[in-house]
Amino acid sequence: MNERNDDLPDEELEAPPARWGSLWLLTFGPGIWAIHFLLCYVTAAVWCAKVAGRTGLLGDASLLVGLYTLVALVGIGLTGWRGYRQHRFGHADPPHDFDTAEDRYRFLGYSTLLLSGLSFVATLFVALSVVFIETCE
Repeated sequence: MNERNDDLPDEELEAPPARWGSLWLLTFGPGIWAIHFLLCYVTAAVWCAKVAGRTGLLGDASLLVGLYTLVALVGIGLTGWRGYRQHRFGHADPPHDFDTAEDRYRFLGYSTLLLSGLSFVATLFVALSVVFIETCE
């Protein structure tokens, strides 16, 4: 029996969830980054066009971009954590290159973790543009 749950046999505890080949989790990190990028761009564009003018300061738009960034980083972090848990599922060690359902499941988790890391850095770079460019010019 396994330590985690004594009510189920080991075979049932070692089986990954039913959604073996789902690629949706893989797209969440880059999707959150893309939405963050779009929101930041639209917010700055509307702020400069309607409020501050061409040579005005970003002002409150910077606060909105900071809020968007915080929410996006939390979402990407949670996606990366889920990918990490999927990657560490079971008892196999990397690389996950066998033609089994378990290794495909772990590989998708590892890919999700790496894409989430890339999306995390890309989101920070988008937010840094507001820090370094303080005006609408």
